[in-house]
Amino acid sequence: MAETFILSIDQGTTSTRVILFDKAGSIRGQAQQEFTQHYPKPGWVEHDAQEIWSVTLQVMRDALGRAAISADQVHAIGITNQRETTVLWDRKTGQPVANAIVWQDRRTAGICDDLRSQGLADTIRAKTGLVIDAYFSATKLQWLLDNTPGLRARAERGEIAFGTIDSWLLWNLTGGPRGPRCGVHATDYSNASRTLLYNIHTLQWDDQLLKALNIPAAVLPQVMPSSCIFGHTDPAILGARSIPVAGIAGDQQAALFGQACYSPGLAKNTYGTGSFLLMNTGRNAVSSKHNLLTTIAWGIGDQPVEYALEGSIFITGAAVQWLRDGLKIIDTAAETEALARSIPSNEGVYFVPALVGLGAPHWDPYARGLIVGITRGTTRAHFARAALEAACYQTRDVVEAMRADSGIALTELRADGGAVGNSFLMQFQADILGVPVEVPKISETTALGAAYLAGLATGFWADQKEIATNWRVGRRYDPQIGKSERDRLFARWHNAVERAKGWEKP
Repeated sequence: MAETFILSIDQGTTSTRVILFDKAGSIRGQAQQEFTQHYPKPGWVEHDAQEIWSVTLQVMRDALGRAAISADQVHAIGITNQRETTVLWDRKTGQPVANAIVWQDRRTAGICDDLRSQGLADTIRAKTGLVIDAYFSATKLQWLLDNTPGLRARAERGEIAFGTIDSWLLWNLTGGPRGPRCGVHATDYSNASRTLLYNIHTLQWDDQLLKALNIPAAVLPQVMPSSCIFGHTDPAILGARSIPVAGIAGDQQAALFGQACYSPGLAKNTYGTGSFLLMNTGRNAVSSKHNLLTTIAWGIGDQPVEYALEGSIFITGAAVQWLRDGLKIIDTAAETEALARSIPSNEGVYFVPALVGLGAPHWDPYARGLIVGITRGTTRAHFARAALEAACYQTRDVVEAMRADSGIALTELRADGGAVGNSFLMQFQADILGVPVEVPKISETTALGAAYLAGLATGFWADQKEIATNWRVGRRYDPQIGKSERDRLFARWHNAVERAKGWEKP
């Protein structure tokens, strides 16, 4: 009998990657392709959802072809996705009605101000675990309904479907409007918990919040466990039998699962376009008093859901992309490591990468990017080093808040994502936190987490204990600077952050 694999779709903010995993959690094939970023106005970020689907379909086929694996050898499919990005599409034609509004987009900051002025902040936090911010899906959905001619009436008639990217991919994988059966319109607990509309305690779409945001319930997807069989692929998609789509989780929850952080207190940080630090809090939804998010980590079949505390940092890797594509002072992201090492210290240069506002624990949509400490001796090496250091300072901001909320002192941090290959970044992270940073042998833990969720639902893996045995340390970074120096650097970072806050406030 031919060996079988789990196919994991990792649909990110700038690219789609598909990875094939075997039973040991090892990568047996992969492919990746970037797609177009649209910036129609300052602070606006959009994607063409139809392009995302086309790219995803192509990358699935490429991954199978490069690995010389037949689609009939795919045991199940898992999906992990950029969270909060909002798509609306026509149920009859399957076509998006507008460009998707990306999680980074800040156009709805004014709507958020109105919600706060109505005194809804405490209610929304109590029900959803979230703060009022343009980051989340609900205000993006409201904006699309209010600013696309005729769309609200069509939505109220049930003609329009809303989803985050996972829902959009699931709909298309299961046939959309063209398949032998109508596409499945669903999402999982983790993605639903990021909409600002889902009660994470009752596990239901919340009528009070739908009314407050003027969202018709007819557009909403069904919410299902993160590890279950959502549906089966249209055979025409990959030219094979119908394959179960059996795991879905937002990218950061998937990474937490892929890092085997199954016990309360275990934490991971994913370094991608932004950085997202999550700590497992088990079945206890810890309410944050320090501007962190309480979010659903996952739900496994019929088991009770598990929760996490999260600190969402909007810009880390994207700051390096800006150095490359905006300032054009580097050709590749990899150059930043050698540049950072070419100078003995940051020499007082700090970069606050508030290019789309500041996330946790500041939550300032009006903050803007700031570089301070520039002198005649400043070079591109200082800019590169400051961009890398900023990712680490922002992570410590979140860790400090997480310690205060949970009462748990971090003893180690598991790191993953595209930037973990940068040893300067990882070492400075350990230095500024004062705890070891561990990078697993398989750093693509976001895709791996989605694969694990799909494999659990279909019997590919027996249980989480079996999965946990796959986790291995690839490299460990221990702190190399003392507490006084660590705290001095961190204090200067805070001075810079305060200067960036509120820059664009009306």
